[in-house]
Amino acid sequence: MSTEEVDNYLTSLDEPGRSTLAELRRTILGVVPDAEQGMSYGMPVFRVRGQAIAGFGAFARHLSYFPHSGSVLSRLADDVAPYRTSKGALQFPVDNPLPAALVERLVAARLDELTEPPP
Repeated sequence: MSTEEVDNYLTSLDEPGRSTLAELRRTILGVVPDAEQGMSYGMPVFRVRGQAIAGFGAFARHLSYFPHSGSVLSRLADDVAPYRTSKGALQFPVDNPLPAALVERLVAARLDELTEPPP
């Protein structure tokens, strides 16, 4: 995996989406500085011990955060209530970064899943 691929992805975006996602990238790396960066399904992904823990993507009218889990967003329903969500994505405006505290909770919830014993 390569940080260069993520750099190239961000460079290909128009402003303000580029800056908004660059800030999200910095926030994710602030939470998990040892995360491996790369691409999955054409979008940036961050992995810890080989497991995807976070990702993001740019779309025509919004940006998305991907927790790479079907349960993180439902577990943090109150925190993500102001945003449009699906089972596996949180949408946010192109010009309005996600609050760092929310990103920290999203990443922590995903990391918790990876350390929980299977049911």
